Amino acid sequence: MERREVDRLAKIIWDYHHLHQELHQADIILCFTSLDLSVSEYVAKLYRQGVAPEILVSGKNAAADIQATDWGMTEAEKFREIMIENTVPSERIILEKEAMNSGENIRNSYAILKRLDKIPHKIILVQKPTMERRAWATFKKYWPEKNYELTVTSPPFSYEEYVGPIVDKETIINIMVGDLQRIKRYPEMGFQIPQEIPSVVEEAYEKLVAAGYSKHLLRD
Repeated sequence: MERREVDRLAKIIWDYHHLHQELHQADIILCFTSLDLSVSEYVAKLYRQGVAPEILVSGKNAAADIQATDWGMTEAEKFREIMIENTVPSERIILEKEAMNSGENIRNSYAILKRLDKIPHKIILVQKPTMERRAWATFKKYWPEKNYELTVTSPPFSYEEYVGPIVDKETIINIMVGDLQRIKRYPEMGFQIPQEIPSVVEEAYEKLVAAGYSKHLLRD
C-alpha cells in the first residue's frame, strides 16, 4: 500500500479516536501513562495553567509488545520525573505504579483517592492522542461513583505533527489499529462501554489490517 494511502486511512482512525472535549476547571488531573512522554509535558502545562490543583499519574510498564518502554523505572515514575522537571511541585503529584492496563489505571487510581479521602467530582483524564476514546469508554465502565464530570484530553497535536515526529509512524499506526479493535471487542468482554463505529472507520481499519498493521491486535 502506498504511503499516502496509509496516511489517509490512518488519519480516519486518528480522527475517530479524538473526542474534542472542552477543558474546564477540575479537582484533579488523572494521567495514564504510555510510551508517549509528551503527555507528561502536557499535564505539566495544564497544571501550570491552573486547570487543577493536583495530579494522579498511573501506570507500571506495558507488556512486552510494541508499547514496551525501557526507562529503568515505571512509566508513572518517569512521567512524574518529567512533570517535576516542568515545574510541577512533587507534593502535588500522587503516584500509582502498579496498573498494567486501562481498567487497572482507573480502579487503582480510585482506590488511592478513596484512601486519601480525595474522591473528585470534576476530573480531567489525560492520555496519548490515540487513546482518548478508549480512555473515556473505560472510565465510564469502571469508575464506581455516579456523580462526576469527566473531560478527556490529550496533547493537541495534528496527525502530521504527531505520527512520526512524536511517536514512530509504524508503531503508532499499529497502536491506533489495535486500539480500534479493542473498542470493537472490549464491550462484550466487559472492559468498556460500547461505542458506535462509523462504516468509514471500519473500512479504514480493515484495509490497514490487510496491509499488515496488525502488531497490536488481540490474538484469539
